[in-house]
Amino acid sequence: MKTLIIAEAGVNHNGDMALAKQLIAAAAAAGADLVKFQTFQAKKIVAATAPKADYQKKTTSVDESQLEMIRKLELSRADHEALIAECKKYGIGFFSTAFDSESLELLSELGCLEMIKIPSGELTNLPLLRQMSKLGKPILLSTGMANLADIEAAIEAIEANGISRSLITVLHCTTEYPTPMEEVNLRAMLSIKQAFSVEIGYSDHTPGIEVPIAAVALGARIIEKHFTLDCNLPGPDHRASLEPQQLAEMVRGIRNIERALGDGIKRPSKSELKNKPIARKSIVALHDIKAGELFSTENLTTKRPGTGISPMKWDDVIGKAAPRDFATDELIEL
Repeated sequence: MKTLIIAEAGVNHNGDMALAKQLIAAAAAAGADLVKFQTFQAKKIVAATAPKADYQKKTTSVDESQLEMIRKLELSRADHEALIAECKKYGIGFFSTAFDSESLELLSELGCLEMIKIPSGELTNLPLLRQMSKLGKPILLSTGMANLADIEAAIEAIEANGISRSLITVLHCTTEYPTPMEEVNLRAMLSIKQAFSVEIGYSDHTPGIEVPIAAVALGARIIEKHFTLDCNLPGPDHRASLEPQQLAEMVRGIRNIERALGDGIKRPSKSELKNKPIARKSIVALHDIKAGELFSTENLTTKRPGTGISPMKWDDVIGKAAPRDFATDELIEL
């Protein structure tokens, strides 16, 4: 089954449409399935007094508030229309996360809500959860900062508004940019699957590409990863993002893991069958054996190739009389 790979452009366009379009081209070139932006009205989601996160303080101007920072990263309706057209041009799906009611309505009006992403910060926003669920679309539920009780409450709210659990994919996530490796806790993704019997995925904020690839090996069906054109650009998320070459490497790694996972049936592969007689052993004469001599541990051994009697038949051969003469290293026949 193919993993859905979401290249998270997020707000890494810095409010510059030319940069946003370059991000779309880069995501398509890397082989991602979707490129995802963020849709919001700053004044609807951030109070004037809201502080910045520590990682935002390190990557943006100390003189601006979170509201001022976020306002510069808004995308207008016209911007969305242009980005949707650009995605069609490059053959990659457009996707966006809505952070407020009006933004959700905008995405619905634009016809780009084949599924709905609930970001970690909105996991406990019951009015928005209800509005999102009532649209009847598959849900991606990101779980940064959450425990199992938080996740259970969100799932129950979603189900109460008409969405079957079979349409919910829960994304394990750690809301820190970048996430320290020791705080990833990737096994929690498996705990989520066991606790709620849902499809699982992983929204990644670690540096590098190892963790999302490992998540696929553990069963993630969806991977979301931030990317940028340049990690040194100004803005809150660039430093915790992959550059285009790394994004392409991640996609290749995930596709390789998909092929490597196989169907779970243990059997010789087509390519290794030819090596079976070469690598396995047969029962052979340890030294010259005369006809009628009894086979024993003193005159038999096991050596390659594996085209004769299998050593697993050792007990059946020991004690029998040699039907003819055998030279040293000759395959034993009965």
